[in-house]
Amino acid sequence: MTARIIDGKAIAAELRARVAEEVARVRREHRLTPGLAVVLVGSDPASEVYVRSKHTQTQAAGMASFEHKLPADVAESDLLALIAKLNRDPGVHGILVQLPLPKSLHTETVINAIDPAKDVDGLHPNNAGRLAGGLPALAPCTPLGCIILTKSVHASLEGMNAIVIGRSNLVGRPLVQLLLNENATVTIAHSRSHDLPQLTARADLVYAAVGKPEMVRGDWIRPGATVIDVGINRLQGDDGKTRLVGDVAFQEALNVAGAITPVPGGVGQMTVACLLVNTLRAACAIAGLPAPAV
Repeated sequence: MTARIIDGKAIAAELRARVAEEVARVRREHRLTPGLAVVLVGSDPASEVYVRSKHTQTQAAGMASFEHKLPADVAESDLLALIAKLNRDPGVHGILVQLPLPKSLHTETVINAIDPAKDVDGLHPNNAGRLAGGLPALAPCTPLGCIILTKSVHASLEGMNAIVIGRSNLVGRPLVQLLLNENATVTIAHSRSHDLPQLTARADLVYAAVGKPEMVRGDWIRPGATVIDVGINRLQGDDGKTRLVGDVAFQEALNVAGAITPVPGGVGQMTVACLLVNTLRAACAIAGLPAPAV
């Protein structure tokens, strides 16, 4: 048996098309153009690529895109002043400060300064707390993408056994809350968990988000399970070439799993698409409109 490969690229493209349709409808019916502001501090090459991609896709969806590039040595007070200005700007419905930030800035202080209604990264304590309480909230984009990818295989996740390996605030913890909202039975595992292979082997749904290349082996996976690989790791081969691998040993898992996301071409594709979803949702909520159909 070879697993079905979940095509994140196609699913993300479909989602972006649905967002674009809803944006056009909201503009037509309510004269509202959702706006996303992205703040990039410094010149981290990976962050610059992400920001460019966000800018292109935001515009392609018919939204307004605002980019703010600040030098790496920017004073924290200047960054906070910019965020305060974006909080007040009626044309901006989503604010995203690209992480990681330079060491001289306090990430927590910066995130806490964003208006929770415009926090499209879903990292503000208000949104994290609401999500944990099962209340409507802006959820982080990557976990949101993981749920959408899983639902491309299973219409309902109710009663399924899920394991989330990794407990970061960006992926692991919010993913657990989203899975609970779907009525799945969730185990959260991490670097200190005992018998990780055994825990994983019980799961119908496996989410790997630890940042360790190919840590989850094929023989950990229950036959027919759905595997969502959140990891993006760069490995240098013997030929000196760099290749991207996930947190799951893909070739091994391919022969056991029922469905699996590739790296690249899986979860990563969904993150920006879900950012557009969050911006549209935030714009409608701020304007007092019904939630959009995405």
